[in-house]
Amino acid sequence: MQGSARENGYYFPEEAHPHLRTFMQWPSNRTVHSDPVFLRMLQESIAEIANTISAFEPVVLLMDASQENAARRYLSSDVEIWPIATDDLWCRDSGPVFLTDGRGGLAVTQLNFNGWGNKQVHNNDAKVAERVAARLGLHIFDNPVVGELGGLEADGEGTLIAHESSWVNPNRNSVSRQKVEHDLLQALGAEKMIWAPGIAGADITDYHIDSLARFVAPGMILIQLPKTLDPDEPWSAAAFQTYDILRSATDASGRHLDITVIPEPERTRVKSADFVASYVNYYVCNGAIVAAQFGDAETDSEARRILGQLYPDREVVMLDIDPIGETGGGIHCATQQQPQV
Repeated sequence: MQGSARENGYYFPEEAHPHLRTFMQWPSNRTVHSDPVFLRMLQESIAEIANTISAFEPVVLLMDASQENAARRYLSSDVEIWPIATDDLWCRDSGPVFLTDGRGGLAVTQLNFNGWGNKQVHNNDAKVAERVAARLGLHIFDNPVVGELGGLEADGEGTLIAHESSWVNPNRNSVSRQKVEHDLLQALGAEKMIWAPGIAGADITDYHIDSLARFVAPGMILIQLPKTLDPDEPWSAAAFQTYDILRSATDASGRHLDITVIPEPERTRVKSADFVASYVNYYVCNGAIVAAQFGDAETDSEARRILGQLYPDREVVMLDIDPIGETGGGIHCATQQQPQV
């Protein structure tokens, strides 16, 4: 196929669209994770997520073939292993981004993962998307834009939301916001971009949107906010700024967005300042919502209630995945869906 995904009628479907399978990655690079005890804890968390999802839909875990015997000790027999080498666990960012044309066609769009602006080694992870596409025999749409899918949210009907800090940033793209926007719309088959500023340099991702705000369905967004705005705290200020922008925005169909707020946990098991405690970094799979719980009984319970209300036809499963939170992400960051076509 010549031209972009959008020009060929391909688009990125909303996550609740039925899946054929889920892809995940096995963390194994000792340069990235030098402490063997913590690495094992991280691998056990990835295995728990994979085992949980495999009760609802097929799961493929990508890893170097040399890791398979050790990994099998933690994995359900339902989890399939493909010998595609990985460095880290972030399949949302380095894995294949699957597109459909709504007529049975499936393709992959390449977002040219560069380790969040060359902040981390990624010799294997940079090749994961093309290797999966090759194994599946799928066309790859190449794009000039550099970034990660965790930095985008899509409603499947033409609207994208993102933080500028993850995209209009010289560590990924040394071009104008207008050019980045054009390239993203072409790469994801979308029509409208809603931008919020975000925060550059405060974490490895430069503030991925999927830890703050998610599309539940076209026209519906779930956002996590602290109880009160602290204008002197950068994360609080940026979160409320994104909320205000989304509240006043319209999507590609001209609709104002229906926004639900979920509380931020305050009494987490892990107290590190770098710990990511995001309820909205959940994964939507066939028949279930797989989300994190953090040990704050009040907000964990409230998160379960809200997710159950927003997804009434799916079981809500909440897991302790603290080691993944300690490395800066969550369940959504560790997963990538292949849509059913």
